[in-house]
Formats: sequence, structure tokens, C-alpha cells
Amino acid sequence: MRVLAALLLMAAPALAQDVRTAEGSGALLRWLDKMSGETADAELMRGQSAVSGHLTIELDECRYPAGDPASDAFAHLTIRDTRAAEPVFDGWMIASSPALSSLDHPRYDVWLLRCTTEAGSGE
Repeated sequence: MRVLAALLLMAAPALAQDVRTAEGSGALLRWLDKMSGETADAELMRGQSAVSGHLTIELDECRYPAGDPASDAFAHLTIRDTRAAEPVFDGWMIASSPALSSLDHPRYDVWLLRCTTEAGSGE
């Protein structure tokens, strides 16, 4: 048992990944109205918001792996419905796993596609 514990302790640093992130200047989001089937993309800069139907979507921050701006972006969003007092979503969305932390709304879906960089595209 002690040998197994020692092996696990020695393997832990090898299993840990060096994940450095960079902050994007903005994010590209996609919005869906489930009732009409209408979709739209919105490119937001940090601190900027966009209105889609009854929703106001504000981008607080977008981060991505420093070496690869096109992969695994995650963004902190605050989404408000004009008919609700509290935000309907206030948290981090992950581009590669949209269901992990998603907007739970009967009419609208919003998900993160990628971060954008100062250079523009984020790809």
C-alpha cells in the first residue's frame, strides 16, 4: 500500500498540466431564440453588453489557453432578462463544454464560441 501511495505522489507532478491562460479582448457568442429558431452571433468586448430579445448579455472576461486562442475558451457572463429582477445567468461558460455551465432559460440559449484577441479573430 505504501508503494502505491509513493507512486501516486511521484506521478502527481507529471499528471498536472501547466495551463497558462491569456485574457482575450472580447468574445464571440451565439444566441438562439428557441421559439422562432432565430440565431445570431454577437462579438462583445470586455465590459460590453448586447441585447437579444428580452436578454441583455454582458461579457465580464474571456480567457483561453495562452498558446492556442482557438481552443477551450471560457468566459464570465452576466445575462439578465428584462422581466426578472435577478440575473438569469451569472457565471463562467466554457466553449468546449457548453452544457457544463449553461443558461437555463425557457426561450433562449446563449453559448460561447471563442475569445477574440487584440489582433481580431481569436483563431
